[in-house]
Amino acid sequence: MSGSVNATPELRRHAREIFLAALEAVDANRAVRRAARLDDSLLTILDAKFDLRRYESIYAVALGKAAGAMAVALDSVLGDRLAGGILSSSSFDASLSPRWLCFTGGHPLPNEASFAAARACFDLLNRADHETSLVIFLVSGGGSAMMELPRDELITLYDVQKANRTLVSCGAKVGEINKVRQAFSRVKAGGLSRSAPRADQVTLIVSDTNAGEESNVASGPTFERNYDARDALSIVARYDLERSLPPSVIEAINRYAAQPFIKASSARRHHYVLLDNRVAVERAAKSACERSFRVFVDEEIIEQRIEEGSAKLVTRLFELCRQSEVGETVCLISGGEFACPVRGNGGGGRNSETALRFAIEIHKRLAETNRYSTSFVALSAGTDGIDGNSPAAGALATDTTIKRARELNLDGETFLHNSDAYNFFRLLGDEIITGATGTNARDLRIMLAKKVSSKQ
Repeated sequence: MSGSVNATPELRRHAREIFLAALEAVDANRAVRRAARLDDSLLTILDAKFDLRRYESIYAVALGKAAGAMAVALDSVLGDRLAGGILSSSSFDASLSPRWLCFTGGHPLPNEASFAAARACFDLLNRADHETSLVIFLVSGGGSAMMELPRDELITLYDVQKANRTLVSCGAKVGEINKVRQAFSRVKAGGLSRSAPRADQVTLIVSDTNAGEESNVASGPTFERNYDARDALSIVARYDLERSLPPSVIEAINRYAAQPFIKASSARRHHYVLLDNRVAVERAAKSACERSFRVFVDEEIIEQRIEEGSAKLVTRLFELCRQSEVGETVCLISGGEFACPVRGNGGGGRNSETALRFAIEIHKRLAETNRYSTSFVALSAGTDGIDGNSPAAGALATDTTIKRARELNLDGETFLHNSDAYNFFRLLGDEIITGATGTNARDLRIMLAKKVSSKQ
């Protein structure tokens, strides 16, 4: 691989710049400003129009990682027309008007503020329901933890935290996790909407789920669909969770599964996805095309188990590289979120672990066969800027990552076993640090390969 060092720094720069271009495309503040417009008393939100003279009050509820940015945008559009709002996020803009009551909800686990935010939200929605009101919901990923209140008062905050910790580490898919969460929550599965059945409502969504699955964002607090809690029981059984989930949670799920579903309201309901992973993937692909790379988007490798998805992407990258010409750069892009069970108590999340698996797999395959002097770079990062329990968005692997690690006596497999991929890349200086981005459109994986020359 003697020639690979010539191209690797260039590819590293390209990978980072492509990721930053994708981040810019999923800016939540800009998305709300594009979607909502106020002309005198006419509020237009995409294709929905609201004559504000018909309403006594306009209220807003914002929850999730993009809640702060979305709330600032909506506040600037509505101004004094907004009677009040509830916001729960990990951070929010201090310049937000006093019309908003703000809470620092927990993530990835709910905290006391998450419960307090939900109580305040139900109070606001109860007020809205007794007026002729329009309620605008701003929903984004992370809201499942940042605004929460269990159905049963016997379920404590500790129980909810333990349940969430168990669910996110069991290897279940996001949709499956949400079905279980919905079964013991007052907020989720349309819980917020049902609290103001007579109010007109519109929901603006920054989606961290697959296309067409927007009802899973923050576990669907405004989707009054026919939810069957028996699905949650089957998921509990599938992942053998009955003994690891708190008894109070299991009891609440069983009780809810036996209850009839409440019919949805006949008041106006609009749901709009403003941003999702496709926007990030498409912008990344465009940025790569602008660099004259041969670009391929893999739409099938999205939610596999992390070891399977990582290996398949490396295989695909090597196939594309074999088909390329010397001097040509190929770019493979995929989005989504791999299922990543937690095995140890280290630092990091699915993105840094994906990057580490990329590094190990690339090193292994290059050792087996490499007819060309080739550079490989593979970046995996979350658009929210937060990867698991680490301060990084993810990490960047190259064809020399494992070699450099061994020179520092770092064993990649040991870090994998301890779920400590963030610290592996931190020691190499290859972590991706963006800080919290104020949006959440799932993960992005950007993989580059370039043949430098034929081996003689």
